[in-house]
Amino acid sequence: MKILAYTVAFSVLATASQAEEGWVSIFDGETLKGWTNSKGGEVKEGGWIAKGGVLYRKAEGGDLYTAKEYADFEFRWEWKISSKGNSGVKYRVTNYGSTNLGPEYQVLDDSHPDGAGSKKRQASSLYDLLAPNDKKKLHPVGEWNSSRVVVKGKHLQHYLNGELVVDIVVGSDRWKEAHKQSKFKGRKNFAHNKSGRIFLQDHNDKVWYRKLEIKTIK
Repeated sequence: MKILAYTVAFSVLATASQAEEGWVSIFDGETLKGWTNSKGGEVKEGGWIAKGGVLYRKAEGGDLYTAKEYADFEFRWEWKISSKGNSGVKYRVTNYGSTNLGPEYQVLDDSHPDGAGSKKRQASSLYDLLAPNDKKKLHPVGEWNSSRVVVKGKHLQHYLNGELVVDIVVGSDRWKEAHKQSKFKGRKNFAHNKSGRIFLQDHNDKVWYRKLEIKTIK
């Protein structure tokens, strides 16, 4: 009885602390509520499975988009990937004619052909623009990784397992050079928009997400 009372009390305190700090969960742990397809329509479970606090891409289900747009924010989550699997978290996603694009935090088993071919496409990279630095510590396939993206104005930061691994300012000389060499070079204003949706990529591989939380930066 005492153990149960302690557990309940701790849970209440943890929830209150989280709310106090401004963190908001964008995944309720059991449903796809708050997530849409690319056109803002309802997503039915089947490809993506929500259960026990984990969001699992089991089969084809399409990319998952937040119903809301976000401007300046911190977004943190945990993930694990299948062997040679590929996924990604894109943010400030907006429409570029026939497609939706945004900066991408790469979620990957680095032995995947994309990762083997370029460090700029490995886990935690700013996909096809900037490779993670030497502070990167990626956990083995099947183990959970902790990630965070901090976006304020044009400043983008990627963290992996507590370490800052990507740090760049959109529009800086470094950005211009990276952009010129990337697959996005034909899109002049790529990532210059001030807000957009977040999406979890369905790249035809099994991937697991949990503890998806966001905090607005003012």
